[in-house]
Amino acid sequence: MANDLIKDLNIHVGDRIGSVSGILMLPEDARLVCVLAHGAGAGMTHRFMERIATELAGRKIGTLRFQFPYMEAGRKSPDVPGKAVATVRRAVNAATEHAPGLPLIAGGKSFGGRMTSTAASTEPLPNVKGLVFFGFPLHAPNRPGNQRAAHLYDVGVPMLFLQGTRDALAKLDLLKPVCEELGKKTILHIVEGGDHSFNVPKRSGRTNDEVMTELANQTDHWSAKF
Repeated sequence: MANDLIKDLNIHVGDRIGSVSGILMLPEDARLVCVLAHGAGAGMTHRFMERIATELAGRKIGTLRFQFPYMEAGRKSPDVPGKAVATVRRAVNAATEHAPGLPLIAGGKSFGGRMTSTAASTEPLPNVKGLVFFGFPLHAPNRPGNQRAAHLYDVGVPMLFLQGTRDALAKLDLLKPVCEELGKKTILHIVEGGDHSFNVPKRSGRTNDEVMTELANQTDHWSAKF
């Protein structure tokens, strides 16, 4: 960590949207950068976001975290998809600008991951070799369905789904068939006991810190081919 570059960014999304904040964490020997979007209820400095960025840095994976406009403005309601997608695209461009020459992966926590895949489904994200989802929100709580997966079939890069067995926003009996249909480029890694935030019960015999290590290790192993 002593030799990591940590830089605050101002990312201009567009004249009508304005700018959002970002944080670049770049290990001295980074081999790629993950553009990491936050979930609907918490911003880029949430403990989960900070912890996964630190874990990935220890594996030579830099991160660029960023705020969506609604979070930047202090609002609670997430942005409409068009605005969120524009922000994802600009964050991806910023990662290339600040870490030239390094390949990218992109994704995020829950809503952030879904908006990233929505962006990638409409037009490829420049330099992005794959997408990683830290808890894909397949459906709303207690409203099981797979309609939110429809756009995933238009994504042209490999995808890694990291999903807890207790995730109330993704019943595994619905997510597994989707991942199978998406083909060999899609990997589903199941985190035993994890909820949507990847917290595990004490009876599991595991700690939340151990789960964070598992998430980072899986991301590291999957992204090694890029």
